[in-house]
Amino acid sequence: MRELLPLAEEIGTILKARRQTIGVWESSSGGLVSAALLAQAGASAYFRGGGVIYAPAAFRGLVGLSKDDLGGMRSSSEPYARFAAATIRERLRADWGLCETGAAGPDGNGYGDAAGHTCTALVGDGVEISRTLETGLSDRVTNMELFAREALELLLENIR
Repeated sequence: MRELLPLAEEIGTILKARRQTIGVWESSSGGLVSAALLAQAGASAYFRGGGVIYAPAAFRGLVGLSKDDLGGMRSSSEPYARFAAATIRERLRADWGLCETGAAGPDGNGYGDAAGHTCTALVGDGVEISRTLETGLSDRVTNMELFAREALELLLENIR
């Protein structure tokens, strides 16, 4: 978590200066993205909210979506990450939507992705970008931290 805080501090400074907001949808990072952003003084100026959308019950209950809303997309993919980032942005009326979705480990997920696989996406301000990270690691905690860092770095690179 300590490695995430400097990234989140810079993000918070930029978002506050621009009077912009963010919503976060994360899964395999387990809330670390939101925790890092919320650890910053004045986070209420830019953090609209977020959720750990980890299982189908959260997908239905927290964001009110069904499998039909996916149109054939699967979790842990770049199209899904872009969809989720856009959805959380819209639902929270935020300037930015950020998503992380993957397989922290020690095993892969049910979609055939190995442990250490994550997709991140950012939507907002004319930006719709996603990318995939493959750590090659099966250590769950290390992957969670790397996934959160990947999401925060994606955000920071695009708001600088």
